[in-house]
Amino acid sequence: MSARGNDALAYPGAKTDNDAKEISMAKSGIERHDVIIVGGGHVGMTLALALIRSAPGIRVCLVDRRPLSVPRDNRASAIAAGVRRVFEALGVWDDMEGQSQPITAMHITDSGTGDLARPLFLSFEGEIAPGEPFAHMVPNQVSGGALMAAVENAIAIVAPAEITGWSSDGVAGQLVLSDGRVLSAPLIVAADGAQSALRQRAGIDTIGHDYGQTGLVATIAHELPHQGVAYEHFRPAGPFASLPLPGNRSSLVWTESRETAPDFLAMTPEALAEEIETAMGSSLGTVRLEDQLMGFPLRLQLARSFVGPRLALVGDAAHVVHPIAGQGLNLGLKDVAALAEVIVEAMRLGLDHGAPDVLERYQSWRRLDTASMALVTDGMNRLFSNDIAPLRALRDLGLGLVDRAGPVKSALIRAASGIGGGAPKLLAGMPI
Repeated sequence: MSARGNDALAYPGAKTDNDAKEISMAKSGIERHDVIIVGGGHVGMTLALALIRSAPGIRVCLVDRRPLSVPRDNRASAIAAGVRRVFEALGVWDDMEGQSQPITAMHITDSGTGDLARPLFLSFEGEIAPGEPFAHMVPNQVSGGALMAAVENAIAIVAPAEITGWSSDGVAGQLVLSDGRVLSAPLIVAADGAQSALRQRAGIDTIGHDYGQTGLVATIAHELPHQGVAYEHFRPAGPFASLPLPGNRSSLVWTESRETAPDFLAMTPEALAEEIETAMGSSLGTVRLEDQLMGFPLRLQLARSFVGPRLALVGDAAHVVHPIAGQGLNLGLKDVAALAEVIVEAMRLGLDHGAPDVLERYQSWRRLDTASMALVTDGMNRLFSNDIAPLRALRDLGLGLVDRAGPVKSALIRAASGIGGGAPKLLAGMPI
């Protein structure tokens, strides 16, 4: 049964007095759309593309506080096989594949403070299907450029724009902009990041905790070929990951304590390269930094609800997990696959695609997977980010047992790749 008109009863915090006043004052210039997406990053653009490719004629508007542009840095993202299938189904993977690097294996090592040896305890090698690696490393410039080219002339783009009000009147969600314009749609999607202003305006709280850690990221060139192998080396301060890029290049993502991270950020490129070589055990020979080291605080954060009145949260607006398993962007793109499917199917049936019962289907589809990944990454960080000898011995024993259990390894690979029963159609490479 549709709950059209009862949104304020179904969800708390349908609007604030200030937002209602903003909307009321600007009513005369309302611009109507079917879906409004706030946030022009990879998640927001992929959702826009999924909607226009799956529901011809749908009116999609993308709003961002900054001009919509292709990322300018050298960062790259690990794209799991299931998410790659999303890009294939949407027709943009061909524009990404030529400049991406397949990850053909992952080697996991563990060591304590001062240890010279880095024994291999667990390795994932092979493909999830013939000719199908379990992940690819894709430069953000490449994926962002492909997505932007696919959507920029097919949707309404309002950027840069400052949102000063949000409201739901039971029939539609509305945004008021600083220039007085009002945008209205049966559904508004918050893809505006971990500090989501829309989530806060909707009164949706978050739960989680600060890790007291900083994630450090950089791109390096190195002397020896990586052979498509990704390395995850667990150290007392946290994991140190080296992810292969095209050529003799790799993307580094590693964890340091909040206290020691500033020391690394302040190093010269030459001193930092020496530190990186030491951390990697010189496995890739001499290294050279290709860009500036960047740091960001690490925390676990889950929205208490992924939906609100005429509102759905996707990506970091809904969840932020530890980067230990490289699943952050993949979780956001899984959100896209699920939300696009429930929206399109509701519209095909002539239903209100922003009604609570429709949005609840999206939420129930995504909450378990997200909560499970949050628990796994949180547990892994707690287990591996320490130098307690008995605990190290126990975890290394566990890694060794998993390494010898073929069916368990296969199940872990398929889970990490985003492929499994009950997944949205796009994750299986199928059109909605």
